[in-house]
Amino acid sequence: MDSVFLLLIGLAIFSFGYFVYSKYLGSKVLRLNAAFRTPAHEKNDGIDHVPTNKFVLWGHHFTSVAGAAPIVGPAIAVIWGWLPAFLWVTIGTVFFAGMHDLGALWASERNKGRSIGALAARYIGRRGSYVFLLVIALLLLMVIAAFAVVIKNLLMANPSAVIPAWGAIPVAILIGLAVYKLRWNLAAVTVVGVVALYALIFVGDSFPVVLPDPILGMAPETFWILALFVYAGIASLLPVWLLLQPRDYINGVQLFIGLAILFIGTIVAGLFFGNGFVAPMINDAVPADTPGIWPLLFVTIACGAISGFHGAVASGTTSKQLDKEPDARFVGYFGAVGEGMLALGAIIATTAGIQSVARWNEIYSTFSVDGVNAFVEGGGRIVEIGLGLPQSLAATVLATMAVLFAATTMDTGVRLLRFVFQEAGEIIGVKLNTVVSTVIVLVVCVALVFSQGIDGSGGLTIWPLFGTTNQLLAALTLIIVSIMLIRKRRNYYVAVLPLVFVFIAAFWAAILQVGTFWNGGEETNWLLLVLDVIIIIAAVWVAVEGITAMRRATKEPAENEDADLTDHVTGVVPTATK
Repeated sequence: MDSVFLLLIGLAIFSFGYFVYSKYLGSKVLRLNAAFRTPAHEKNDGIDHVPTNKFVLWGHHFTSVAGAAPIVGPAIAVIWGWLPAFLWVTIGTVFFAGMHDLGALWASERNKGRSIGALAARYIGRRGSYVFLLVIALLLLMVIAAFAVVIKNLLMANPSAVIPAWGAIPVAILIGLAVYKLRWNLAAVTVVGVVALYALIFVGDSFPVVLPDPILGMAPETFWILALFVYAGIASLLPVWLLLQPRDYINGVQLFIGLAILFIGTIVAGLFFGNGFVAPMINDAVPADTPGIWPLLFVTIACGAISGFHGAVASGTTSKQLDKEPDARFVGYFGAVGEGMLALGAIIATTAGIQSVARWNEIYSTFSVDGVNAFVEGGGRIVEIGLGLPQSLAATVLATMAVLFAATTMDTGVRLLRFVFQEAGEIIGVKLNTVVSTVIVLVVCVALVFSQGIDGSGGLTIWPLFGTTNQLLAALTLIIVSIMLIRKRRNYYVAVLPLVFVFIAAFWAAILQVGTFWNGGEETNWLLLVLDVIIIIAAVWVAVEGITAMRRATKEPAENEDADLTDHVTGVVPTATK
């Protein structure tokens, strides 16, 4: 089997997931109702709650949840061989991520657009919600800080991506004004926006930007990180329709085109040039520092199979923009499918795109693989062979994809962490306005990023905890979805089975990490050790309370089928933004 067959099989599995399984979930399990009045209409404030065309919202959701993780995770996980990574990405997307993302979006919009952390108070208990918010805040802090470093590294390693990455901002603002203020046709605006983005890619390839050292009295690394946080702070304060939403939408379209280029290049390179795998199907000779495939495969590939961060986005921003409840299937489930396709592309790029077996062995000589650069190198070569694009231009396209994905996740993360701080403030009786909470977020994140030096390496200090924390959060989110389904006497196994598997894998990995961080003496990483233990205790705490709540729900009278429709159904459903 070569890369072409693997690609076609993967796309076929994803098609089954969306056209068959998600239809079952939407109609039979969640019972999405077009007459339900969503929080976007109920609380329409023109800032966070904005009724949105489902295609625009899909773009926002997809690029917000994707980030660099569905590239990095699979690009590292292929060290065990391409087959395990492929199976987890495809099966995980269809039966785990799709249910998780769609379920989290449904649960939130059925509860006035509240975040997963806030829902924990209602369905698990107030004590559990405190712990839930702690886990979410820690996860968002990891994502924001690490992605700032990832983007900085990409911009410095790929100076041709600087112009298209930053040029996407004014393009997005113009799109937002054209769609929401001038009411121009969305399709026409999309075409113009995509053309503008690709024109910027050509300009960037011709005029790479390398910052002088120093710049404004700072090292280039410091300048890029501060510039990214200034942008993310401004983006989190602006109305969602002006920058965040149109930026994510046009990026989503552009990135899907980039994926299409990669996939077409794979087919042409495989059929006409015999381009096949240079990596083993199952690797029996992994480097000495590589951990065991169980359970590390299932936390190394989080985004691209199932990710707790998706639930935070779905309930934090996406649910506040959902125009009609049935749109949740396209936005939530197909958003997960889009990320699975990106993960599939990363697998192919890093196993069939690398020039030779010797080069692959060189890249994968250690478990500490630079996944993004491996993806850019392999994907660029596939596009060069298959479509004849110069490798520099192909690399610019893929590097720009990676930067835009990471940037959209970073700015959404800042907005989400602002919500979490505001919710935490309400719990302790302190009301934080939008500006104050955003400033707190930026101060905390910048302090972490620069805690190890001006190069921003501190942003990766707690990143080793991301995989387990992220997957534990996914399991905890599925507890809430399961409780809601149990109360309604619907098929809750579609949520419980993924919940059990993901919790066991993530909890097992967290326990193994305790041993990794505890080396005894001066080598012990006390920060990561203490945080890992806190995460384990928090997960057990919420899991126990969640299981208790699930058992209690099975004994309670069945919830009225339309209980959560009260005061939320109108005779006329408002028209979506066109």
